[in-house]
Amino acid sequence: MASFIIEGGHLLQGTITPQGAKNEALQVICASLLTEEEVIIRNIPNIRDVNNLIQLLRDIGVKVAKKEENTYSFQADELNLDYLQSDEFVQKCAALRGSVMMIGPLLARMGKAIITKPGGDKIGRRRLDTHFLGFQKLGATFNRVEGRDVYEISAKKLKGSYMLLDEASVTGTANIIMAAVFAKGTTTIYNAACEPYLQQLCKMLNHMGARISGIASNLLTIEGVDKLHGTDHMILPDMIEVGSFIGMAAMCGDGVRIKNVSVANLGIIPDAFRRLGIKIKVEGDDLWIPRQKHYEIQSFIDGTIMTLADAPWPGLTPDLLSVLIVVATQARGSVLFHQKMFESRLFFVDKLIDMGAQIILCDPHRAVVVGHDRKITLRGGRMSSPDIRAGIALLIAAMSAKGTSRIDNIEQIDRGYENIETRLNALGANIVRGEK
Repeated sequence: MASFIIEGGHLLQGTITPQGAKNEALQVICASLLTEEEVIIRNIPNIRDVNNLIQLLRDIGVKVAKKEENTYSFQADELNLDYLQSDEFVQKCAALRGSVMMIGPLLARMGKAIITKPGGDKIGRRRLDTHFLGFQKLGATFNRVEGRDVYEISAKKLKGSYMLLDEASVTGTANIIMAAVFAKGTTTIYNAACEPYLQQLCKMLNHMGARISGIASNLLTIEGVDKLHGTDHMILPDMIEVGSFIGMAAMCGDGVRIKNVSVANLGIIPDAFRRLGIKIKVEGDDLWIPRQKHYEIQSFIDGTIMTLADAPWPGLTPDLLSVLIVVATQARGSVLFHQKMFESRLFFVDKLIDMGAQIILCDPHRAVVVGHDRKITLRGGRMSSPDIRAGIALLIAAMSAKGTSRIDNIEQIDRGYENIETRLNALGANIVRGEK
């Protein structure tokens, strides 16, 4: 198990460029299963979750070639369907949450797929009901295989249908879209997720010959087609990494430029940091974060305490609440964070409390942060990363802390952030990777 040893107190200065979006990459890579022709995908992040998914596609027979750094071609013209029934395939799917998005394309093109409970962050229940109900609306049937804890899903021919999703699930919406592109007739998805990742997936599928309308809204209409062709697709910058870098620059920056962020696709993220008092300048498609000697949390117009809560897009993504909590520990003022989607995501705050942060964990979903206004510096400590986003939040805390910190289980951070210590050390951080 690898660890980071972080010497805190070093100011960051310079320019950093975000990687390609992890969540988009997982979706569009799976979408390459929908055609026999070559699909080229650019700006793929070199991170553990994405690399594992690419290897899984290789395992089922997809021809994968690295064209250049962060650019791959995929050609799914000779799939090994027998491998889908193997215990090895099931075990690999169980270790990778992104594998769940292979189901829609396989069901659409091959008429069958296999489902097991996927892995991923331990942040609470992440149910698959939305996926299941969507596939059933399209005419698929499920069969539980006793003794293997898997479901076989099949359909001779999917048929378009109207559906109102029980939640605006990002992966659920993506899976249903990919299944519906070959369904006979018209599929209407209401309460669809509409994050930039989904918009990118829909645009890519349309370039491949799909007929999807309503992109960027929560009401999608998909007219089924018989075949898709190849395409060349560019992945957006990762908005979660952009938000993480804003947090780092606010806590321990001495002037940091975040380049090529695709400002138009950041949504409410910059404003969420501005509510904590962070100064952010938009310069073209870059963000400039000057040194923040002090920053003050805003209050609502009536003077009541600021509340930051996650919500489906275009609301605030839950993936950044952990970073925002860390940033708030050194602000002037107090703020209530309300994490609505996952009941275990706030449990990492006990590690911040051990570092000297003033945080009241009200319940599994709410925490009040009383900022130090930089009068009390967090102190270094030893901790373990429970999930990707908590891991990067703890890294930010450690970089701003007094003394040396150690973060174990950094494989979680590697799942979502490409070569993070090298990139941050180039800005002036002091992070050393070590093996336990």
